[in-house]
Amino acid sequence: MFPLWDENPTKRPAIVTIALIVICTAVFFLVQPQNNVQEDIDFSYEFAAVPCEVVKGRPLTVAETDAAVSGVDQTGCDDDVVDADPEYFPSKNVFLALVTSMFLHGSIMHLGGNMLFLWVFGNNVEDHLGKVKYLLFYLVAGVVATIAHIGAQIDSTVPVIGASGAIAGVMGAYAVWFPTAKVRTVVVIMLVRLPAIVPLVFWLGSQFFIGPDAGVAWMAHVGGFVFGAFVGLIVRGAKGVRDRVWDDKYNVPETPGGWDNRFGGVGERPW
Repeated sequence: MFPLWDENPTKRPAIVTIALIVICTAVFFLVQPQNNVQEDIDFSYEFAAVPCEVVKGRPLTVAETDAAVSGVDQTGCDDDVVDADPEYFPSKNVFLALVTSMFLHGSIMHLGGNMLFLWVFGNNVEDHLGKVKYLLFYLVAGVVATIAHIGAQIDSTVPVIGASGAIAGVMGAYAVWFPTAKVRTVVVIMLVRLPAIVPLVFWLGSQFFIGPDAGVAWMAHVGGFVFGAFVGLIVRGAKGVRDRVWDDKYNVPETPGGWDNRFGGVGERPW
């Protein structure tokens, strides 16, 4: 099940969503090493979040990194680091890496899938939140998602990269605000028109069937989605919160009727 586009109108261009797609694509093709495996490994360890580093508050040592890269021990987070064991990237800010990780991707397929999901579901969330609040929400969702992954693998010395966790947060909010918005989705070999909640819940459920050796940070996906849905429920449940969080054009008096999934909110929109 693969969503391609939705039938959920917006009132303005999704500038931040487009900018995020451009930045992630530019970083992958213009910044990340493409033709040298060792350079790619070094780049990831220099700029990506590593659970062990965040938990310990320090960069990995040369010995820890070598053990992880060679596959000898990818959970070798050493408590007894001595001065004789130098850090691999001593100037690395391990907490800033929680953010930079969101802009790195492991392959063209990884990048392409993430950017498609971001475009399908991000434009409406951005339209409702406005540019600044949407960007803040996106970044916080990404950090929360990475922390969820770290909580499940605190001793891991393997970098975690990708925008998936942040995008999952956007998807969680979309699922709450626009559950019946129609999404054109590929199912097997057919293009069908489904309520948004169907492909979104299917995607969330599929994360629990990812194998432990697949190299996918599925807990980050779940953590991001749950965070986004939680924020979405808070906003949906209280008009006072919506008035503060949503863009002014969506803060209109409630009218009788069910949740308007096209625009978010209760009742018919006045325009």
